[in-house]
Amino acid sequence: MTGTAERTQSLPAMVAIASIISVAFAGSVVVTPLYSLYQQKFGFSEITLTLVYAVYVVGNVIALLLLGQVSDQIGRKRVAMPALVLAALSALLFLLATGTTFLFLARLLIGLAVGVASGTGTAWLADEFGPANRSTATVSAAAANLGGIALGPLLGGLLAEYAPWPLELPFIVYIAILAVVAIALSPVSGSRPAGVASVKDVRVRPRVGVPRELYGAFAAPAVTGFVTFALGGLYFALIPGVVIRDLHNTNLAVGGAVVSELAAIAAAVIVLGRRLSPAVAMTSGLVLLLPAVGLVVAAQAAGSMVLLLIATAVGGVTMALGYRGSLQVVNEIAPDDRRAEVTSSYFIACFVGNSVPVIGLGVLSTLTQPLTGTIVFAGTIAALSGTALVWRRAI
Repeated sequence: MTGTAERTQSLPAMVAIASIISVAFAGSVVVTPLYSLYQQKFGFSEITLTLVYAVYVVGNVIALLLLGQVSDQIGRKRVAMPALVLAALSALLFLLATGTTFLFLARLLIGLAVGVASGTGTAWLADEFGPANRSTATVSAAAANLGGIALGPLLGGLLAEYAPWPLELPFIVYIAILAVVAIALSPVSGSRPAGVASVKDVRVRPRVGVPRELYGAFAAPAVTGFVTFALGGLYFALIPGVVIRDLHNTNLAVGGAVVSELAAIAAAVIVLGRRLSPAVAMTSGLVLLLPAVGLVVAAQAAGSMVLLLIATAVGGVTMALGYRGSLQVVNEIAPDDRRAEVTSSYFIACFVGNSVPVIGLGVLSTLTQPLTGTIVFAGTIAALSGTALVWRRAI
């Protein structure tokens, strides 16, 4: 492996660093198969459901704007550990939820946790693999991200369907997993020396951390991340509901497994396609986005599980190529002293794409019909994908 000589940590330490990303993203989707149970328990609408899901992006953006550059200043580990605590607090709120206020607060906290962990963990891996192995670092970070997204809904769906306490046990197990990751991370040395003399000197003012000279190069991967994560948002927020309502399958584990399929295929494709150039990966992901959303519409219209599974497989390939390609470009263009800041800015684009289009879909689905909302969503994402393709070629 080309990156072995550059590593400054042992393999277990590298796995622990990658696990920060994985476990944070798992926490963002462990609730995905449980939304229908919360709707039944608290009696809220589809619009409220999408708002509960999408408030996550508020936490993401707050974390990335205010805290994205902090690990560049005080070190990666000092930022990663509090991110795990935030994820545990989010799970605790879900565990104790007595109304939608708890759900909103829990989603806000997991958004903060993911925002901090994703930028910090990705930058930490890039540090450890070294400048000559940015590609390996990118593959590792992206696979960790999608591996966590594959684990979360599968864990939540299986426990909710086949174990007692469907709205409690998934979060108890998740908190235990967080504890294991924290223990594994505790002996790992920080990758960067503190860049400030004291805590009072830490800079936390809001800023988008992209140097002016990189605006043009940064735009194409940012737009690609937006549309790729918009597809993910459709699955993470609403596909389990589609399985229940339109495919007439009420097994919570099935809805969770469909979402897990998306992320598992994406993780596998990221590893298998790691030799593809970033430009080819981004372009391929954007092109495949069109049939992916088209197949989702067809599956919903026909009430076909077979079509949905095919759509999910295509969507998984789309997410892998679009995400890995765009993230690798960001890792390659980011200056070492602003790496977490630039990476965090990229993730802002991803997280906004992950949430904002889903709100529009929820509103349309409530005001019209769910299928109509999905058709409009698919058309919008297709148009944005075409824009991203044109933008990439123009740069």
